[in-house]
Amino acid sequence: MFQNINHYAARSVSLTTEETALFNEILEYRKIPKKTRLLAAGDICNFEAYVNKGCIREYIIDENGAEVTLQFAIEDWWVSDLASFEDQTPCSMYIETLEDCELLILTRASKERLLNEIPKLERMFRLMLQRHLTVVQKRLFKTIATTAMEKYIEFINRYPSIPQRVPQHYIASYLGISPEFLSKLRTRSLKK
Repeated sequence: MFQNINHYAARSVSLTTEETALFNEILEYRKIPKKTRLLAAGDICNFEAYVNKGCIREYIIDENGAEVTLQFAIEDWWVSDLASFEDQTPCSMYIETLEDCELLILTRASKERLLNEIPKLERMFRLMLQRHLTVVQKRLFKTIATTAMEKYIEFINRYPSIPQRVPQHYIASYLGISPEFLSKLRTRSLKK
C-alpha cells in the first residue's frame, strides 16, 4: 500500500527505515468509490491526497454553468485545492473520482505533524509544488499560444493513459474545446 508513495518520496529525500515507518503511519489510507465528490465549491479543503490508484478530476463551473476540467490526477500524483488547504478559505473548485480510488491522505494536522517530525520532507513538498507550478505555467502558455490540434497532441503525448480512462467530453473541457471538435481533431490526428 505504501510502496508507491515511498518511491515518490525517495526521488526527493532519503528517509531512514524509522522515518519511512512514521511517514506511512501518519498517512491515512482511504478507498473511495467511483463518482464520489471529494470537494465542492464553497467547501474548505481539509486534505492533500496522494493517488495510489485511480483517476480524479478537478474542475470548476463557469458563469454559463459548464464544467471546465482543470486537471486529471492519476497514480503517483497529488490532488488538493492548495489555496483552500493552506489558507483555510472556501474553494472554488470541485474534485471528484472518475474511477474507484485508493488515496493516502494528509490533513492539515497530520501534515504539520509529519513536517515537524521529519523536517526533510519539506523538500519533497517544495519540489512537488515547483513541479506543479511548472505544469500550470506550461498549460497556461499552451492555452494562449497554441492551436487546438497542438494542445490535443501535447495532451496525448504528455498523458497517454488518460484518454482510455476518462470520458472524451472531460478531455474536451480540459482542452477548452467542444466534444464535437475534439472528435474532429482525433480523426485528423489518426489520418496523419
